[in-house]
Amino acid sequence: MNIVVLGGGTSPEREIALKSSKAVAEALKSAGYEVIYIDTKDGLEQLNDLAPASTIVFPILHGVGGEDGTIQAELEKRGLPYFGTKSNESLDCFDKTRSRRIMTEAGIPMAAGGTVDAQSYWSHELIAQPHVLKVTKGGSSIGTYIVRNPANINKDKVKEVFDLDERAIIEKLIDGPEITVPIFDTSALPVIEIQPPKDGEFDFENKYNGQTQELCPPETVDENIQIVAQRLSERVHKTLGARHFSRVDLMVSKDGELIVLELNTIPGMTSQSLYPKSAAVAGMAMDELVKKFVEMVIRDYNIINE
Repeated sequence: MNIVVLGGGTSPEREIALKSSKAVAEALKSAGYEVIYIDTKDGLEQLNDLAPASTIVFPILHGVGGEDGTIQAELEKRGLPYFGTKSNESLDCFDKTRSRRIMTEAGIPMAAGGTVDAQSYWSHELIAQPHVLKVTKGGSSIGTYIVRNPANINKDKVKEVFDLDERAIIEKLIDGPEITVPIFDTSALPVIEIQPPKDGEFDFENKYNGQTQELCPPETVDENIQIVAQRLSERVHKTLGARHFSRVDLMVSKDGELIVLELNTIPGMTSQSLYPKSAAVAGMAMDELVKKFVEMVIRDYNIINE
């Protein structure tokens, strides 16, 4: 059985994708598998020589080219069994305009908001209150601007968002704890509370510099709310058609209401990432976790594992 890990890529999240994919590759090796590692930045020619009957691919890529369905479509074209969400559903999840529409129509609680461009942003009704502006296609908090003081919007920050994506999502800012719920197959893992540094935001820098506390179990979120968050996240995973694993990000408002932010189809898998931390609390070390991931693919593609 060939286990192929795809990593790196060319998106702005390349460095995190390298770390995530190498962590998964090492865990697979520790679990006893022979692993072929491919940096998709160098092309996909190596995939052409692999036999579908004896190959499982792990696309561990973040951002454009990894989570938007592109690489998944390439694997489907080659008939290669792979881990993670299928191509069409990956695009639905990656494009926040699409995922907002799907979730809203399904009755999943989301913050008030919509899609804007560089012109319509300045006339949107939410601009007069605290809000979040984020690219429609991206992750790792890249291209996100949190506006807490609407009277003092930083035009350079707004420009940075629209330089990355011609369209963006504007959403009402929810004041309260942020939590995330990893999904393993179809079931929720333990909830993690995210506490950015005092007077700081959970932005790209604070996500990876070690200054943000990631508490599992949460410190300030009631146990009953955690249970509701797990069930809601399982519903989001199913509604958006995610497969094998995902991570759902939510806010808890001051009155205890849960608001879904987004679903990540390929959550970070580095040693500092939220998904492995939650799995560890659930009793699954990284090598055991990836072994179960392989078993999911074998199950769903009816692979005869000799």
